[in-house]
Amino acid sequence: MLTQQENDELTQVGPGTPMGDVLRHYWYPVAFVRELEVFPVKEVRLLGENWAVFRTPSGEYGIVDERCPHRGASLTYGIVEDAGLRCGYHGWLFNTSGECVEILAEPDSSPKFRAGCGVRAGSAQALGGMVWVYVGEGPAPELPRYEAYVMNGYRDIGHSMLPCNWLQIMENAVDPYHVESLHGNYFEFIARRQGTPMPESFVANKHEKVAFDPFDHGIIKRRLLEGQSEDSDDWKIGHPLVFPYKMWVGGNGVYQMQIRVPVDDTHTWALFYTVHAPDGLEFGDDLPVVDYEYQWIDDHGRHIVDYIEGQDVMAWVTQGPVADRVNERITKSDVGILACRRMFKEAMQAVRRGEDPVAVVREPHDVIKLPLERSKFGRGAGFAIDWINDGSMRYSPIAEEMKQLHIDAAAARADLGGS
Repeated sequence: MLTQQENDELTQVGPGTPMGDVLRHYWYPVAFVRELEVFPVKEVRLLGENWAVFRTPSGEYGIVDERCPHRGASLTYGIVEDAGLRCGYHGWLFNTSGECVEILAEPDSSPKFRAGCGVRAGSAQALGGMVWVYVGEGPAPELPRYEAYVMNGYRDIGHSMLPCNWLQIMENAVDPYHVESLHGNYFEFIARRQGTPMPESFVANKHEKVAFDPFDHGIIKRRLLEGQSEDSDDWKIGHPLVFPYKMWVGGNGVYQMQIRVPVDDTHTWALFYTVHAPDGLEFGDDLPVVDYEYQWIDDHGRHIVDYIEGQDVMAWVTQGPVADRVNERITKSDVGILACRRMFKEAMQAVRRGEDPVAVVREPHDVIKLPLERSKFGRGAGFAIDWINDGSMRYSPIAEEMKQLHIDAAAARADLGGS
């Protein structure tokens, strides 16, 4: 367990906090590209601060403090122009660097005066169907081009705003034993009570051992299930927590980056960024990106727990807005959680020394490929179907198409003598 001060340091994300300083070293998705094509400016909240993100007619992206420095009106109600974002109240115009380049009522204002009238700005780019922003100090690092965002395949992004701190979600990423209980025993209990079938891919996943290996982008989680050999993908390869707010998971033609954007201390934008790219089929590089909101609470205010990610959300949210780590009872099976907290504490120490924390990318690159098991739990193509039927992807408008895609791919592989 932690002291209250230690818990606060790990969970508070606002400006000037130890963790807030760490988190401002990274890029975050804050909108879908299609949103700014429909309307070119959007209010976003990130790391406890309010921002206006926008897209100019030429396709350049920008992010600035929501408040106009003139009289404090919201720039999310501004006018997007070729030169940037103009405040709707009095017409002050700011470029993507936050510089005030024009004052409507004072066209003869001097550059020296306008230099003191700028608005705080970050950097913004589009990648993989999403708009990403960096709001930290100093030169922005490279936006990491992780495989999920650049690989060919069908993109299917489920998202919801959750009323809890981001860290309790991230700790779940290094807690393999919950798969055995929450997605196994509990799922079976709910299925039996509802009279629905239990997905085969989540039956009898008993752990023999687990391991957690720090690497350049976070922590690789490995598990060995009963009946598996140490040559199995789950043990030999595993999958990573991608520091500080993602997890790369998948298998059997489904690739998923789970993204947990720290909105503020008590809210997280939780996304399941999925790419369907099963072996046996060819995919172009211009396929549409589909996004949708997955449901996690019913009309009576009860958690929806008859699907995998709904069970996860229940466990995250019911811990409270910020998990109470002062009164928890940690055991030896929580070794992954301790490794996660250790990495965050080391990141805070690195930032205090003026160094980059882990997984900050400074070198230009085409793609970053992370370890990922290709055969999940030793299951075959049926794993993909189970995940679509009994995961957040069941809310996708293309769920039926994606199931057929995996069926077709399995048939193509069988024709070629594959599995």
